[in-house]
Amino acid sequence: MSVAANTPRSDVGVRRLFTRADNPVVRVVARLPAKLRTKLLAAFLAIAALLVLVSLLGVRVLGQSNSRSEGLGTLQKHQAGYQAIEAQATIVRDIIGLCAGGTDVFKFANRGKATPASKTNRCLRSKGTVVTTALTDLNTAAQVNFKPFADEAASLRAVRRDTRELRRVMGTITSSKRLSKKLQKRAGNLANDLKFASDALARRTTRQTDLLVAANRSSYGSSRNLFIAAAAGAVVLALLLGYVLSWSLIGPIQRVVGRLAGIASGDFSRHVEVANRDELGDLGARVNEMNDELQRLYRELEAASRHKSEFLANMSHELRTPLNAILGFSQVLEKRLFGELNEKQGEYVEDIRSSGNHLLSLINDVLDLSKVEAGQIELEVAPFSLREAVERGIVMVRERASKNEVALAAEIAPEVQVVTADERRIRQVLFNLLSNAVKFTPAGGRIEVSTARVDGQIHVAVADNGPGMAPKDRDRISE
Repeated sequence: MSVAANTPRSDVGVRRLFTRADNPVVRVVARLPAKLRTKLLAAFLAIAALLVLVSLLGVRVLGQSNSRSEGLGTLQKHQAGYQAIEAQATIVRDIIGLCAGGTDVFKFANRGKATPASKTNRCLRSKGTVVTTALTDLNTAAQVNFKPFADEAASLRAVRRDTRELRRVMGTITSSKRLSKKLQKRAGNLANDLKFASDALARRTTRQTDLLVAANRSSYGSSRNLFIAAAAGAVVLALLLGYVLSWSLIGPIQRVVGRLAGIASGDFSRHVEVANRDELGDLGARVNEMNDELQRLYRELEAASRHKSEFLANMSHELRTPLNAILGFSQVLEKRLFGELNEKQGEYVEDIRSSGNHLLSLINDVLDLSKVEAGQIELEVAPFSLREAVERGIVMVRERASKNEVALAAEIAPEVQVVTADERRIRQVLFNLLSNAVKFTPAGGRIEVSTARVDGQIHVAVADNGPGMAPKDRDRISE
């Protein structure tokens, strides 16, 4: 067991200004003194607010577009009505002007001279029906099926008034045979007034329609750009929030996971640096505390293991010295070097020698265990008979196998006789395998030991018909 004894140092590494976890914005969010739940809730609320803002802008844009469409429809209705009035007023003015020979094209058609009053009167009488019909149509058109705007109402009332007055004047002219220049002039003036008022209404609505169409086009472009900019800004801000918040969590988690992996591999020489002032910061602090505590415990365990190994080595040495003397004297007595022994004394000497050898084997096993734990195991490699080792192992478990009604058999390949290995440890392994086989083989079962040479290696197999080992426990056989 080994533990790094370096003084803990910060696991900072080379920082780059705009790497994900070390981004300045990410560090600012990480250092906010708020819980993770609060940060996540704030981020979700911000994203929800952005979505609401984009939705409100969309509703506003749609509302404005709908309002402009309604206004345009109203203006188009006004324009159609006023153009109908203008058309009828133009017909009336043209007929009356043609009869009177006015100062414009009609006078030009009269060779530059005004029409005599008598001819004008006759013309007006002859065209009276046409003018009356046109005035009727004009009056009908003036009864618009929409509500005129405030600045249009006066002009529309004037059109209706002049239409009624002109109908009255034309009725007087057509019904009277007397010549009246005053009525002729009055009819011409009324016709001109109708034309002027209707033209003003038509021009005004046309101009307003053109202005509204231009404003609608401009407003649509502005609204579209505003909506696109707001939506793009919302998306960018949402992505930025997600990026910053996620990396303020991912970065510390990655560092903590890396440090835990180092601790699991036995490296206690470093600390993890987590700048967060939330649960992740607390987690980093706890990991550092655990690192220091485990380092202290590993050092204590290493010292305890070293002391134990030293104690076992000293104890085995101190025990083997008198035990070797006991075994030596028992062998001397067994060989009758100091005289003959009676049968009972011989049995006692045999018991002393057997017990001493058993105790010496236990001491050697304890010493071997301490060497294994200290990584100082030494193999005593030498040639020996594998057949004898197998047979001796079978002899050691035969009595217990007989009690359990378990049959034992050995199949030693002829080419496998003498091998080079640590005989004592090979016998230990064989004894352990045979003992477990006898223990777990049911009554009436059979245990077979076989040896074979495969690709230059010696394979020794112990097979039984017991329950066997679970797959998850097979890797522990050689522990």
